[in-house]
Amino acid sequence: MTGLVLASTSVTRAGILRAAGVGFRVEAPDVDEAAVKLELLSHGIDPGGVAEQLAARKAAEVSMRVAGMVIGADQTLDVDGALFDKVPTLAEARVRLMALRGREHRLHSAVAVASAGVTLWRGTSQATLRMRVFSDAFLDGYLARQGEQVLSSVGCYQLEGEGIQLFAEVRGDFLAILGLPLLPLLGFLRARDAVAS
Repeated sequence: MTGLVLASTSVTRAGILRAAGVGFRVEAPDVDEAAVKLELLSHGIDPGGVAEQLAARKAAEVSMRVAGMVIGADQTLDVDGALFDKVPTLAEARVRLMALRGREHRLHSAVAVASAGVTLWRGTSQATLRMRVFSDAFLDGYLARQGEQVLSSVGCYQLEGEGIQLFAEVRGDFLAILGLPLLPLLGFLRARDAVAS
């Protein structure tokens, strides 16, 4: 299969596609995510809608520069409807994890496919996760062991690794939790003969 482009520099998203046997090349999107989020939130768009719009904008932007179908993706985290962004430091990661400790939050994972600036398809999956009430000592040890890699995730965890120990309950599509709702995406790509059916 040729012609698919992933409009993301996420190692996790690329790994999910590769593991599924999907061929693609990577092209980084040129989208000011912070500005788009502010714009969308000012218009009352909820966190799920923000993820969907960002995924579509990333795919559309890259599809204006390259040929083929472009896959864009984004993920947002909300607690009681409030959108959380990635944090830049380990100190802020500690604050974030303490704020999530013992509480539920939702992840909204969105994916879109575009060609020549036109969105062909989009899909969004949600998952609900509840962190356990872990000790401060566990949290400090976790951050010391994981280091700055936790900063790549809006929730400051990687569920596919030691981050799973932060949780009491996880409900939803595991791949969507990792950042790419793969099954609906594959369904769309099969319908367009972009992957083997």
